[in-house]
This record gives sequence, structure tokens and C-alpha cells, in this order.
Amino acid sequence: MKSLSLALAAVTALALISLLIGASDLSLAGLLSPQDGSQATRILVVSRIPRTVALILAGMAMAVAGLIMQMLTQNRFVEPSTAGTVESAGLGLLTVTLFTPDLPVIGKMLAAAGFALAGTALFLRILRLVPLRSALTVPLVGIMLGGIISAITTFFAYRFDLMQSLNAWTTGDFSGVLRGRYELLWMTFGLALLAYLAADRLTLAGMGRDFATNLGLRYRSIVSFGLVIVSMVTATVVVTVGMMPFLGLIVPNVVGMMIGDNMRRALPWVAAMGAGLVLVCDVVGRVVYYPYEIPIGTIMGIIGGALFLVLLLKGRGRLA
Repeated sequence: MKSLSLALAAVTALALISLLIGASDLSLAGLLSPQDGSQATRILVVSRIPRTVALILAGMAMAVAGLIMQMLTQNRFVEPSTAGTVESAGLGLLTVTLFTPDLPVIGKMLAAAGFALAGTALFLRILRLVPLRSALTVPLVGIMLGGIISAITTFFAYRFDLMQSLNAWTTGDFSGVLRGRYELLWMTFGLALLAYLAADRLTLAGMGRDFATNLGLRYRSIVSFGLVIVSMVTATVVVTVGMMPFLGLIVPNVVGMMIGDNMRRALPWVAAMGAGLVLVCDVVGRVVYYPYEIPIGTIMGIIGGALFLVLLLKGRGRLA
């Protein structure tokens, strides 16, 4: 508990740093100044606080979604971006944009969640048909499925001149987050809380159908419940800020190495470390090329890809 408190304190410190970094000068002295205080306060309330809250919510939720997927598939190399879930959500957004462009944001999120759920279910169905001789087969199947879905999405986006919109959905970017444009992410907090309440059942489901059924658990129901949470979280994040690759892969693996596989114990750690990693990537993206900004999806792709290779090359036997 003491270590978790330290982790939360570190996330708080990163959040404060995030509040003070940006193209516009913002400092404690400026906030207290009688001349510049009103302008600084407006920047803080309209832009900086919403952005920092969005970073925390998105990082926390995507890390939790990755943990759930790893539990349900019994594979440490699976997360929404290696299972076709993110790509399916993007296809759903493109479909809505083509046929009902005036649909409210919540409607687009629900449509993307439906496509994400269908894509994830297809991924699990393929896994049942493919002989899994290695733990690496599972993410490879997901990456291939995601590549096919992404190719279909790109084709129709190019055909109907929507490539710019597609790039916005597939690149995590928080630069456009303002008050009134991120509040949908609060839904992910409620979904993460639901996952925590159902953590014991999800842990049992992760031990396999036979084991869970023998303990009286409705295996299909709890798996469907977990997949709905993953799909809703993925769709909400993609609709609001775009895709953040590898986040749900790296954080649960690091936490699992630290404290084990009990989901109820691991989930607070996963949420805290997910938020912290996103905040770190955001700070890096804003200071490397200051005053310009590198999208967080790019930074996350570099860091996450490197750590993914480390897990593949050095931790393959343990993580399988």
C-alpha cells in the first residue's frame, strides 16, 4: 500500500508538470499576478486541466483494457492494438462518418464500440481455429487481423477523401483537448471501476473455461462482460484522442512482473502506471521540439515498440 501511495504521488507530480508545460507561459507567479492572473487562469481551466485529466483517464483506461484482454486470452502479448480492436473501432468511425456524419459524439462512440466488439470477437474466434503452438502466435494473429481491417479502412477513407480524419483517429494526439471536448473520457473511469468490482470473476475466467465453470462461474457471461468493457474503453479513447499503441501491453506486463497476476491487486497499479506512462510521453512530446508538439501516439509507439521487443526477446518464456 505504501508503494502504491508513492506511485500515486509520482503520477500527481507528473500531472503538475504537465499543467505547467505548453506553448503559452504558465506559472504560479502568473496565476497570482493581478495583471496576468485572469488570462493564466483561463488557460489553466480551458486547456491545461482538461488536457491533463484526459491524459490520466485515457492512460488509466487503456492500460486496464489491456490487462482484461490478457486475462481473457491467457496471453501476455495481447492488448487492443494487437488484437484488431483499435482498427475495428476506426472502421466503425469511418462507417458512421460515411453514412451518418451528423451523428452526435456519443452515437459515434457507440458505433465504434460495436465494431470494436465485433472485431475482438472475430479475433477470439480465429484463435479457436488456429493451432497455438507458441504464445507469439496469438499477437501475430491479432496484428494480421488488424492489418487487414486497417487496409480496408484506409481504402475506403482514400476513396471518399477521408484520409485526414483517419489519421486523426489512428494517431493519439491531445493537443486539441479543451473543456467541452474530453468529458466523454469520464465514461472510461466508470468502466475501469466496473472492471475492479468484477476483478475476481475476471481472474477466474482467465484460468480457463473448465476451471471457471467448475467453480460455478458463467464463463461466457463474464467473458462477454470483459469484452464489452474493452470495446467501450477503446472506442471512447479513439473517438476522443486517437490511438495509443502498446500501452495496454507494456503496463500490465511490468505490473505482473512486480506483483503477480491477481487482478484485484494488480488493477490499481496498472491504472496508476498507465496514467504515469502517458503523462511522461506527453511531457516528452511537448519539450523535445518546443514550442511545437510531437503527438503522444508517436512517442508511445517508439517507447512501446522498443519495450515490446524487449518482452519478446528476453521475457518470452516467462510471459507465455
